[in-house]
Amino acid sequence: MREFQAGLLTDTIARLCIEANCVLPCDVKHRIEDARKNEPWPTAQGILDKIIENYGIAKTNTVPICQDTGVCCVFLKIGQDVHITGDIRAAVDEGVRRGYGEGYLRKSVVKDPLRRVNTGDNTPAMLYTEIVPGDKIEITVAPKGFGSENMSRLAMLKPSDGVEGVKAFILRTVEEAGPNPCPPVIVGVGIGGTFDKAAYLAKKALMRSTDERNADPYYADLEAELLEKINALGVGPQGFGGRTTALAVNIEWMPTHIAGLPVAVNINCHVTRHKTAVL
Repeated sequence: MREFQAGLLTDTIARLCIEANCVLPCDVKHRIEDARKNEPWPTAQGILDKIIENYGIAKTNTVPICQDTGVCCVFLKIGQDVHITGDIRAAVDEGVRRGYGEGYLRKSVVKDPLRRVNTGDNTPAMLYTEIVPGDKIEITVAPKGFGSENMSRLAMLKPSDGVEGVKAFILRTVEEAGPNPCPPVIVGVGIGGTFDKAAYLAKKALMRSTDERNADPYYADLEAELLEKINALGVGPQGFGGRTTALAVNIEWMPTHIAGLPVAVNINCHVTRHKTAVL
């Protein structure tokens, strides 16, 4: 049994908040750069050039890639042989508070969804925990902007809708989103589980590297097919047309009830930010 002081979470999360907001993951950068090489539309080429210039400046100067530094999603994979001393929720929120303060990151969280008073420190974090084998803690910080979050959708399809119904819902969601989520986007898809689990799977899918295909060949083929069909929509970078509407489609799935087919689509903009550390 390994014992951790909750304060270790705080220090790590504070650092990850800043790094995630200022440095785009390498796999996403490579996807954007490859898209630029293969984009024939001059307007789309120019926009992708600006996107590449922007994330280069952000990394060099340690400034946010996007002005919307998002609501802070924190994923904790906690080994079953770990004991954390202290209040985990308080430690996570203190990390976000410190990171967004020290990094001069925009505070975007309101205390109440209807009365709209800003909390002033970007807390609370959206916290997701998972118990896994081992004696380590894996922490992933993923700032989620709401230009893309607002374009996400969930549907409780009928089993008879089948895979064609799933594909139609995903394509319709991306097409209706149009330029709003700042394409080129990454599309996270969750299939199965329950109403809430499908949404969680879709968000979790965005944490997977765009270089990594689904381990199940059936879903890997479905990801490739959907990416091709989404890019054929012609929305293009920032909605001005072109070949590059999406950089990747990542699908996560799990078992579900015989009477249901939950499907969630969580869209992320080209600034698909996440940073991971293991304690």
